[in-house]
Amino acid sequence: MKMGIVTPVLHMNPRFDPPGWEETGSVEDVVAVVAAAERAGVDWVACSEHIGIPESASGIRGGRYFDPFTTLGFVAAHTERIGLLTHMTVLPYHHPLEIVKRLGTLDLLSHGRVILGVGVGSLQPEFELLGHEFEGRGERSDDAIRAIRAAWGIRVPAYEGDHYKFSGFIVEPSGLPRAVKVWVGGRTRRSLRRAVELGHAWMPFRLELDELTAMLDEQSIRDLIARRDEPLDMIFAPEPPADPLGDPEATRRTFRSYAQAGATGLSMRFRHESRSHYVEQMEAAVALVSGLDA
Repeated sequence: MKMGIVTPVLHMNPRFDPPGWEETGSVEDVVAVVAAAERAGVDWVACSEHIGIPESASGIRGGRYFDPFTTLGFVAAHTERIGLLTHMTVLPYHHPLEIVKRLGTLDLLSHGRVILGVGVGSLQPEFELLGHEFEGRGERSDDAIRAIRAAWGIRVPAYEGDHYKFSGFIVEPSGLPRAVKVWVGGRTRRSLRRAVELGHAWMPFRLELDELTAMLDEQSIRDLIARRDEPLDMIFAPEPPADPLGDPEATRRTFRSYAQAGATGLSMRFRHESRSHYVEQMEAAVALVSGLDA
């Protein structure tokens, strides 16, 4: 079982009642947390993407979103091993080669640590603000994933799809010559099918464990997964935030229930009151996750 974190300070989600220290948290706090995460054996740190949140939606989505391309580059400079996850890049906001150039550069600089988390987006006012079409975003995103995978690590990439076509352009850097990991986010059956057909992992959000289990038990999904050439990772996000120090037994039961449902990784939030408390919770969670295989 792998474990990553929803990095504190970078995004303030009102649903999880973020503590005061995150409200006033600094870049130094972020560096301290990601360095501690690397020492503890956490597999990845994450940074999400939104560009402009309507004030009317901020009570649900929050308003603070650090830019993932810039922020993960900064994180990379202060770490050596830990994975760098965009959680999630909103595909319709970018041309595929824009993503390849930005994250491919980071992949080169970080010695191959980029994990490309992708989503199709759901905030229609933000699409309108940026001048992008909301309708048809799923089909465009599918084509974008194919284009990114075809162009990654290729100096002169070529691709011809339903929405994106390119050839004869140098894109350098474009990532290390490898199959970049693509983790698909979402909370619908379509996102799961997208992950099965085009990605390496499914990373759903705001779904209860019984909802996840029901979707994965559908025969059509099981058949699709069985036809894959490689296993599909399942990266689940337990809610509410875990309290491994305060209630280790309940946290262990939660982790085990997700593992039994098919999780191969956990995206973690913690109850915490300070930076030091967050780090202690994270270290305790790593120990519990490691113990699942004992």
